Amino acid sequence: MSYQGPVPDRMYKDRNIRNGSIYGNQPIHSIIISAPDKTLLIVVAFLVIIGFLAIFSATAPKCLDEGGNPAQFLFKQLVCFVVGFIAMKFFMNYDYKKLANWNVFVMLAIVASLFLVDFTPLGVVVNGAKRWINIAGFQLQPSEFAKPAVVMLLASAFKNDASLFSQDKWTKAFIPIIVMAGLIFIQPNLSMVILLGATTIVMYLTAGGSMKLFLAFLGTVITTVVVAAATIIKPYQLQRLKTWRHPELDPLGAGYNIIQSLIAFASGGLSGVGYGASIQKLAYLPECHTDFIFAVIAEELGLAGCILIIGLFFTFIHRGLLIAARCPDIYGKLLAVGITFSIGFQAFMNMSVASSFLPTTGVPLPFISYGGSSLIVSLIMVGILLNISKKRIKKIRSQVNV
Repeated sequence: MSYQGPVPDRMYKDRNIRNGSIYGNQPIHSIIISAPDKTLLIVVAFLVIIGFLAIFSATAPKCLDEGGNPAQFLFKQLVCFVVGFIAMKFFMNYDYKKLANWNVFVMLAIVASLFLVDFTPLGVVVNGAKRWINIAGFQLQPSEFAKPAVVMLLASAFKNDASLFSQDKWTKAFIPIIVMAGLIFIQPNLSMVILLGATTIVMYLTAGGSMKLFLAFLGTVITTVVVAAATIIKPYQLQRLKTWRHPELDPLGAGYNIIQSLIAFASGGLSGVGYGASIQKLAYLPECHTDFIFAVIAEELGLAGCILIIGLFFTFIHRGLLIAARCPDIYGKLLAVGITFSIGFQAFMNMSVASSFLPTTGVPLPFISYGGSSLIVSLIMVGILLNISKKRIKKIRSQVNV
């Protein structure tokens, strides 16, 4: 004789969460509250530590040559890590469902800061790009904060359906995203616009968007890109495409960064030249602590170090998608997918540029490259992802024989 009774309260850490009945041997779905995803935390911790080591190695010789503190870049990154860690802890314990209430404030703050960067003297120009704003001696990059903002806006827009033809959605989500993307594009920061666009497409398809509409949109985008290549895209951006496959045609100009990065990879071999022993970082590889930090790691730690970092990001993506699959509501699923894709795709872009798999773009390697804005934003997004991981679906099977 079988007895099917209610699931005991002790099976849950929270007695107030939804419970259900079990019929025979058929499992039910129940929402449980658990600890944050420990694997994700460990992966992020490893990436941040690797970043500290790589930044110190890449910047110490330059600082010593200029008569400064060899750890000054590392110290600034540590300060930003503390800020980011506090923010991560806050969002890890803040109910992600309440994030929708922040949409308007976050959107207005980012649009305002982007406007200040683009059209006022507060904007700081670095290497020909006006992407930063100086606040109390620290430079912030507002475009980095557009990444979680776009994810939040799209999650709110698509949580009920994936329709694109809604005046309410255009007013609250799509128009603000287009405005942010436009302000970022004129900085110029085409790589960030590509990242935001790719995130939008992935979240739309995740929400159940029409594949036919997506393919039609893709055809329109390809046509637009072809036209833009001849009319809108700046000459230096076209030059990047030309020198991508044949950097040797301009070894001291547009192809210089790619060539020096590939030399770093070749010098590293299987096991690397040893931590701190990179030659390319001394004077040959520009931006070795930001956009091309992966090349320095490849030279010092070799193929083994590259595989370690790729494996960590692969694990990050796997855990993020697993968190999305286990989340009990569509809003949380979309947030998790958007955050996971944004960080994972940015890492892919950076590593692909350093290895000449993609044309040169100016995106940092998440958690690793020097840059306070990138680190703070990445940790905030991880905090939201960890919060989503605390509330998940679990299948429960129970049968008592008497």
